[in-house]
Amino acid sequence: MSQRDVAEVNLHDLQVSDSLIGKCQHLVREVAIPYQWDALNDRNPEATPSHAVENFRIAAGRAKGEFYGTVFQDSDVAKWLEAVAWSLCQTPNPDLEKAADELIELIAAAQCGDGYLNTYFMLKAPQERWSNLAECHELYCAGHLIEAGIAFLLATGKRRLLEVVCKLADHLGRVFGPERDQLHGYDGHPEIELALTRLYEVTQEQRYLTLANYFVEQRGTEPHFYDIEHEKRRQSCHVKSSGVPWTVKNKAYSQAHLPISEQRTATGHAVRFVYLMTAVAHLARLRQNEQQRQACLRLWQNMVQRQIYVTGGIGSQSFGEAFSSDYDLPNDTAYAESCASIGLMMFARRMLEMEGDSRYADVMERALYNTVLGSIAFDGRHYFYVNPLEVHPKTLRSNGIYSHVRPVRQRWFGCACCPPNIARIFTSIGHYIYTPCSDALYINLYIGNSVAVSVGGHTLRLLMSGKYPWRDEVEIAVESAQPIAHTLALRLPEWCSAPETTLNGEPVNCESRKGYLHIHRTWRQGDRIKLSLPMEVRRVYGHPQLRNLAGKVAIQRGPLVYCLEEADNGTELHNVWLPAESRFSLIEGTGLLSDKILLQADGARLQHTHSEERALYQYDKAPGRLQPQPLTFIPWFSWANRGEGEMRIWINER
Repeated sequence: MSQRDVAEVNLHDLQVSDSLIGKCQHLVREVAIPYQWDALNDRNPEATPSHAVENFRIAAGRAKGEFYGTVFQDSDVAKWLEAVAWSLCQTPNPDLEKAADELIELIAAAQCGDGYLNTYFMLKAPQERWSNLAECHELYCAGHLIEAGIAFLLATGKRRLLEVVCKLADHLGRVFGPERDQLHGYDGHPEIELALTRLYEVTQEQRYLTLANYFVEQRGTEPHFYDIEHEKRRQSCHVKSSGVPWTVKNKAYSQAHLPISEQRTATGHAVRFVYLMTAVAHLARLRQNEQQRQACLRLWQNMVQRQIYVTGGIGSQSFGEAFSSDYDLPNDTAYAESCASIGLMMFARRMLEMEGDSRYADVMERALYNTVLGSIAFDGRHYFYVNPLEVHPKTLRSNGIYSHVRPVRQRWFGCACCPPNIARIFTSIGHYIYTPCSDALYINLYIGNSVAVSVGGHTLRLLMSGKYPWRDEVEIAVESAQPIAHTLALRLPEWCSAPETTLNGEPVNCESRKGYLHIHRTWRQGDRIKLSLPMEVRRVYGHPQLRNLAGKVAIQRGPLVYCLEEADNGTELHNVWLPAESRFSLIEGTGLLSDKILLQADGARLQHTHSEERALYQYDKAPGRLQPQPLTFIPWFSWANRGEGEMRIWINER
């Protein structure tokens, strides 16, 4: 395996101007971040209490009280801080920065002298530190705080939070490792691995990379750490155990059933899986580890070939928020957690850096423009935790199998991992648009923006424009003052069958490698690339083993998956058919759907009489007949912004 020299876009040098993602980024910055700050401080009477900031105040001795919330409540604060940091890169906000600085000082005041920092154990069970890694998320919380410390350094130049997290990481280095007096374990929820790898990149301290790799390579080895840990807890005088916890027995839930090198399928808790694999892919590239690379390739392939929704959602079952088995992708009970698709984007980003292959960007785009974009409401104050592909609200209220599904987005959650995660992915989206390498600048996503990238001591400035994903023309203009020799690698999306490219009005006949069109030249101010990506409305069909999709079709245009919603098409969407010969027309959305492209087609509905006396089943004759009905399809990410109602992506095809 050859090492690819990969850099990271400085978000100070990138401004998103896109009409869709840019609008969402503005919404996060102006509405979601302040709203979430109020929620974290329990100032929103309509939201589930968080107590997350108050826990730090109590731990710092600035308030009295007891710990409240989930065992991993600290992570919500860390993710919010990271979102703030990346937001400050685009738009300075003295008041927001001051609030963040004060929060960072509070966190620093709460930190123990030896570097330990976790409010649950500091306030609730100080004698039980590092005694229940399988269940209690200590390293997970540490990882998110480390990521926030890195973001604040890169965004503001301030080292205060970085100093806190380095002290914490050094504490971890003393506690964990291969020596006899160290713990030979790892967290039940991966996150620390990817954070320590990032910390190494920023500090160049080899010990952080070594520890990250230790956590990855130790996972799933025998004798099993979770069993050893549980036995110690059972024998200790301060812990009463009533049996072996499910998380200890079901080791696949946390991807700890086998060493990574022996795992063959994406399994267990979906968020944990993609967080772990994000770290493995990053480590594989940095350490030139072919075994880790092969594990990434193998597990990625299983996930995207057999266990991913058309929306870029992963984790099909509510039990364990987990993967199920190959080709088990139900629509109405889908879990598809928002955090899982965010983690999928993170995993795809690291695979892109390692492989330079557009298939990873294709999945990253699918997740972004469907599940991730749909996880936040148009008002910035409501969120989806679970992202089903089909909803029948009346049934949700009476059938417990759907207890995890909500017909509209929620203000907050007792487990509020998703809202701040959504905020940080949108504020850091520049890291996903481009992959700067020594041999080329890879353009992964066609989000309108201006960017400045360092190339051999010079600065390459680009302006990307267009109305993607609504329109099929993207323009990339060079704005550098001096000529720069470099390669621009343009992704050719898998959904587009006939892309065309021109440079200064002339057709481009350059080499396409791994789904990227590589254009090498000395770029001069005024150079213009125009990329045409015809966005035909395409019918999507499932693999024959996807039993929930038999006889059904989904509709996609560009990267966007479309759906039917009750607001446009009435109830009983299960009785709607789309004829195979129907053609689609494009229409401009209005009201809440303004600035969006909707689709219309001739369809049919089963017309029947509603009768209480009618038999539940009848012989030989269909209970009604099909009548023509025009159908309106909206981008799936837009659903549930106009009130509660039925929705479905997969439609009966006639």
